[in-house]
Amino acid sequence: MPQTTQLVAFAVTAFVLILIPGPSVLFTVGRALSVGRRGALLTVLGNTGGLYVQVIAVALGVGAIVEASVEIYTVLKLAGGAYLVYLGVQAIRHRRSRATEMAVATVRTRNRRVLLEGFVVGLTNPKMIVFLAAALPQFVNRGAGQVTLQMLLLGLLVAAIAIGSDSLWAIAAGTARTWFADSSRRIEMLSATGGLAMIGVGVSLAATGRKN
Repeated sequence: MPQTTQLVAFAVTAFVLILIPGPSVLFTVGRALSVGRRGALLTVLGNTGGLYVQVIAVALGVGAIVEASVEIYTVLKLAGGAYLVYLGVQAIRHRRSRATEMAVATVRTRNRRVLLEGFVVGLTNPKMIVFLAAALPQFVNRGAGQVTLQMLLLGLLVAAIAIGSDSLWAIAAGTARTWFADSSRRIEMLSATGGLAMIGVGVSLAATGRKN
């Protein structure tokens, strides 16, 4: 198993990376503004699930292939960006129905769909899989053996930090949305704002961070 110093060093590295608002955080905030706190928290759960699939991929050696291949990285990046743009457009298109749902207190966002959307965003986050592919091998104790298991355990640490941090963002943004629940027009504006935020994140993700 990783030594205590390795665990602490990895935890600090992961915490700093996750603390800086990136695609997952901005997506979560956008979802909170569009569908509310509960939907955002479900998004966080789904997103973390997608992240851990990336951990498994890295532990099995797939992450190194993504990191080394410009083509695969670009496809993953564009797919993730396009999906975020799609979700943002949907939030804007359905902003009036969101306002109506809030007004009559019958918000029934399909849990499975919200979880799946968060999962897809987490799974297609290219920056995270590159970080995992670069960082996980550096913090395992190769002398102790079971390197794959060690990576999976380190990945659990990343997931725990991510779900804690992103949940705080979701609660904060969802609470801000609740303050406007007495006005349908304000809810429409917030839903549209959340949609624009997701579109912005998607475009930024697709247009930046290109590997050389």
